[in-house]
Parts: sequence; structure tokens; C-alpha cells
Amino acid sequence: MLYMINFRWSFLHFILWQLNFEHAEAAWPSSNVSTIQLLGLFPDASNTSKPTTLSVHSEAMFKAAILLSQQFNITIDGKYIGWKVVQTTGNRMGGLSSTCREIPNSNIVGIVGPAYSREAEVIAEFGASINIPVISYSATNPDLSDRSTYPTFYRTVSSDSAAALAMVELFTRYNWSSCIIIYQNDAFGSGGAKVIKEAFNDNGFKVSQMVIFDIISLSIRGDLQTILLTSASRIVIIWAIVDYTNLILQNALEADVLGPRFTWILSSSVVFSSFNVTSQEKLIGILTVEPVTGSVANAPINNVLLNAAYDIWQQYESESFPEITKVDYYALFAFDATWSFIQALQQYCSKNSNNSP
Repeated sequence: MLYMINFRWSFLHFILWQLNFEHAEAAWPSSNVSTIQLLGLFPDASNTSKPTTLSVHSEAMFKAAILLSQQFNITIDGKYIGWKVVQTTGNRMGGLSSTCREIPNSNIVGIVGPAYSREAEVIAEFGASINIPVISYSATNPDLSDRSTYPTFYRTVSSDSAAALAMVELFTRYNWSSCIIIYQNDAFGSGGAKVIKEAFNDNGFKVSQMVIFDIISLSIRGDLQTILLTSASRIVIIWAIVDYTNLILQNALEADVLGPRFTWILSSSVVFSSFNVTSQEKLIGILTVEPVTGSVANAPINNVLLNAAYDIWQQYESESFPEITKVDYYALFAFDATWSFIQALQQYCSKNSNNSP
């Protein structure tokens, strides 16, 4: 893989100004160059007015990897690899139904995605039922590692089991003993909260309360201020995607239960510029535990390959290309997933060709 999967267990965020971009119609070349295709699943809705870097950057790197394989003259049975793209809207059934519509009409040999664990559960089962490999670039639910249930599912991002071990190390280092976990009620949130609680129990730490953030009502079940102020714990862990994390933090600001009264640990980086200046001061000191790429940990990477992919992205969709340091980490995991597929297909076909009589 281009990037070794590493997990940096914590780092301090002060004020993070992220790139804001307008989604523009891209001028990527036609994907109908081949009957052999990879299907990419990305979470933004088509023509959304609020594009996310997770979706836009990941889709761009997915396409860049495939075009790069064509530049390198990588073929399968003499044919270049092409692509199909589905915008899932992050919905379990929406992603599945769109995938089912694409499969019969195309020679799809693999699926890159989906983004969310709740989608990955059904897509992984579907992939197993028709013997098509699925590689997710951002689904982290530990349950997806069950090979008996998901035999054709893989991922290029660490599962939340790694995050749980990172949490244990963090609590050990700072002599913390207990926490409150706020989690979104889907596969990602419940899976992450479960594995963190199990890791804490195994290491003598206490989870004093598990609080649900309902992704339908977009609210916490119960009164956040009362829950926190009546608890002896002063460490709060949020296990939720960035959109829900923003809502939880806004609730915490209104209830005045952020810093310095409580230490908050997030599972995703938030856009602090969306909060006013007074609020930003209370966000100082928030910790984030998230997957990062090999370059962050000074692991060896193939910069030549990576820069070639960036060049392709800039050539066909310059409007969405940020500074290199602001490329979404999950986009790099999406590139890894796509390039892994390409290499695996090439090696498999080469091996079968050499073994033919």
C-alpha cells in the first residue's frame, strides 16, 4: 500500500481553520474505456449544497488511482480498468439499492467503500453473497473484522479496536480513571463505544455513563448539563462523525460543560471556525483520537506515486483540490484501497495466465 496504516493516539487541537470549498462540476474523462470496472461508493448526495471533504476528496483520489493505472498501462486481459460511482447519501438501503442497480449492468470486479460503518455492514454482506471483494476507506466498526460474517470485506483504515487501545494508553499516561461516553446510535457509534468500554474494563478504568446521541432527532437523549454535572467523571468521549460531533459540542457550549470544567476527547476533527470567537476559547484543549496516514508517523511512503495522483486530481478537478497538507486523510485511504485492488487484480490475472497450459 501507498500509506502504512498507523494510529496516532492523541494530539492537541487548538484552533483549526479548514478549507471551505464550493462543489464544482468536474471534467473527469469518460469511465467507459473498459468493461472491467471498480465501483466507488461515496457518502455525499448528488448535487449537494454542502459537500464534505470525506466524499469529494475520496472520490477524486479513487478516480486518480484508476487513471494512474491507465497511464502505467496496467491492463486486465488486455483491457484498462474503468470506474462507476455511486453517491450513497450515507444511507444503508440507498447505498445497497444503488449498488444492486449497477452490478447487473457492468462488469464490476470490486467495490471501494462505503464510507460509513452502517453502510458497510450491508454492502459487505452483499459483496460476500456474490463473491465480490469490498474495501472500505473509512468504516471502522470492529464487528466488520469478523471473517465468518464478512469474508470478502477489507479496509485500509484502522478499526476502532486500535482507537480503544490508544484511549487506554492515554488514560494510563494521565492517570485518569473514569469517563462518560457519548455515541451516535448506529453501527459506528455503538461499535466504537462498545469496544472502548470493553478495553477500559479490561484495564481497570470505569465508564460511568453511556449517553446516546440520536441520529434521527439529532439530539442527546437526556439533559447533557444534568448528566455531566451529576457525574464524578470529568472526561467526556464523543464517538460520532464530525457533523454530529459539531451538534454535541454546540449543546455542550450552551450548557457550559466544556473546558476547563471537563476534558473532551473526540473521534473526528471538527471545524472550529464554525464557532464564534468566544466559544473557540472554550474549545482549546480538546483532544482528538483518529486514524492518520503513514507520513504523520514518519513511515516510508511512495511520494512519486502520491504526487502523480495529485497531479491527475488537479488536472481534472482543480476546483476541489486543496493544499496538499489539507487533503482529507480518508481520501488517502481511498487511494490505498483503489490501488490495492488494481495491484491485486494485476497479480491475480498474471498468476492465472502463467499457470495456463
